[in-house]
Amino acid sequence: MSVRVYIEDTDAGGVVFYANYLRYMERARTEALRQAGIDLVAWQREHRRLFVVRSVRVDYRLPARLDDELTVHAHMIRIKRASLECEQPIYRGAERLVDACVTLACIDADRLTPVRLPGAIVAALTDDRERRA
Repeated sequence: MSVRVYIEDTDAGGVVFYANYLRYMERARTEALRQAGIDLVAWQREHRRLFVVRSVRVDYRLPARLDDELTVHAHMIRIKRASLECEQPIYRGAERLVDACVTLACIDADRLTPVRLPGAIVAALTDDRERRA
C-alpha cells in the first residue's frame, strides 16, 4: 500500500513521528485482509470476533520525511489457532526504513477473551498467502 507523508505525520524535526508508522501498518493490514476477501465489518458483526494488536516489534532503521512516498507491506507469516503474525516492512523506494512484526489476537467481541479464528478466515488468509508465493 502506498502512503504519502503529510505535514500532520511529522514531528518538530520534520520526520515522521514514530507512532504514525503504526497507523500506516494498521491501514496496510486492513487492506491486506480486504484483498484476501475479508470484509472486517461484516465479519465482526456475523462472528462477534475482533482482531486486536497483542504485540508489536518495530526497528526504525531510517527516517521518512515530509512528502516521501512510502510503501507499506502486510504479509501474514504465521496463522495460529487464535492469532496471526504479520510482517510489515516499510520502504521508500528500495530503501527499507522500518522492520516490524505485529501479532494480532482474535477475541470474542462481547467477553474480550481469546477465541479460535473462524475457519473461513484461516482459509481466506491461507489462499491469499499461496497466491502471493
